[in-house]
Amino acid sequence: MNLYDAHNHLHDEWLAPHRRQIFADMETAQVKRAVVNGTSEADWPEVAQLAREHAIVLPSYGLHPWDVGNRTPAWQENFLGQLDADPRAIVGEIGLDRWILDRARPDDPRLQGLRRAPTAEQLEVFRWQLAVAAERNLPASIHCLDAFGLMLETLQDAQLPSRGFLLHAYSGPVEMIPGFAQLGAYFSFNGGFLEPRKERLREVFAAVPLDRLLAETDAPAMRLPANLEKFPPFATETAALANHPANLGVTYAGLAELRGTDLKTLANRLEENFLRLFKDGP
Repeated sequence: MNLYDAHNHLHDEWLAPHRRQIFADMETAQVKRAVVNGTSEADWPEVAQLAREHAIVLPSYGLHPWDVGNRTPAWQENFLGQLDADPRAIVGEIGLDRWILDRARPDDPRLQGLRRAPTAEQLEVFRWQLAVAAERNLPASIHCLDAFGLMLETLQDAQLPSRGFLLHAYSGPVEMIPGFAQLGAYFSFNGGFLEPRKERLREVFAAVPLDRLLAETDAPAMRLPANLEKFPPFATETAALANHPANLGVTYAGLAELRGTDLKTLANRLEENFLRLFKDGP
């Protein structure tokens, strides 16, 4: 039974000291493929290096909305250079985020050193990257927080890759699923949604069309409930615990239970969906 991680950050420095064990554990867990998303110019080379070293890695490059405010004047050239350097490369993580503007604490350590780009600036950068994905027919992995109405309006007015795009760890309203799906959206379920208090998100994913369903870890972020973890998390200097990406199997099992289907049937369908969206090359 092959597992596919539609969205993670295996290149993250939190995981660096444990990387050899991580890839061994992922092999044990039967993770066949993992989309590794760069989020800034600084980490794109790290993603490229992992892709050269590990066949499991599908490299993805994007300027995350949190990093839009710190981009360099050469960011577009650097972005296109990463895509040109590897025919497997795809686009992401890109998107829109109003949470950092409206709800994030001023002292949130995850945002230290970042200039929080206003919505109009995020939109400009997002639209440009999305246009590149459409022009090259590359799937795009999209981040969205507190901006789902604006995201839908933006996608409705944009040229989109015919292969589709991913709304990773989708947390928007269930009522918006048909509108996004009609545009070509896939929706990835995150294991963190198995937390008992996240019942609304489980209800959302009970309604996602089966042919648009994927699973993700977002490792090292978004840990599973501790009682469900098969692979223990990693202690780090900058975060209390980092999510182990080999726990993807737990996410699959939780999603199968949520959808009322057996695990093997779900895994086969997610494999089909993943390969349809993320097949190597345009």
